[in-house]
Amino acid sequence: QVQLVESGGGLVQTGGSLRLSCAASGNNFSIKTMGWYRQDPGKQRDLVAGITSGGKTNYADSVKDRFTISGDNAKNTVYLQMNSLKPEDTAVYYCKAEIVIAGLQYLYWGQGTRVTVSS
Repeated sequence: QVQLVESGGGLVQTGGSLRLSCAASGNNFSIKTMGWYRQDPGKQRDLVAGITSGGKTNYADSVKDRFTISGDNAKNTVYLQMNSLKPEDTAVYYCKAEIVIAGLQYLYWGQGTRVTVSS
């Protein structure tokens, strides 16, 4: 079994910065991809940024040039550096990981961390 533990959410003013972390823990697994999604109440969960184990990244258009995703393979951790935050970035942010265990691929989600950007 694998667990994803997120941290780093909070309240920040417009233009501020936050850094989210997501650490995967467990036994005998490897990570294929990790990513961050966000969700407002009553809306679908949307991709914010993703990264492969090889370091290839992709971003939602709304966060390009403001957010940076990075990973530490040794720590099985992914980070999301969020700069120039806007009120519309307010949401619950979820970490997602595609995990390989014994040759089979599984999808895991974190519990979510809330980000609130005040105007």
